Amino acid sequence: MGQVKDTLVKLKCSVCNRITHYTKRNKKKVKEKLALSKYCRFCRKNTGHTESK
Repeated sequence: MGQVKDTLVKLKCSVCNRITHYTKRNKKKVKEKLALSKYCRFCRKNTGHTESK
């Protein structure tokens, strides 16, 4: 039907602190927070993105 909200996580840019991406994560298997390198459209470059609430 739709995505369960428990599996969606927000990814926040570490430079400008804006939420720019959403992704899914299995919270039962992966206990630590995600840290990915993604493109930030506000900074206009690849920056580190971390999971936020």
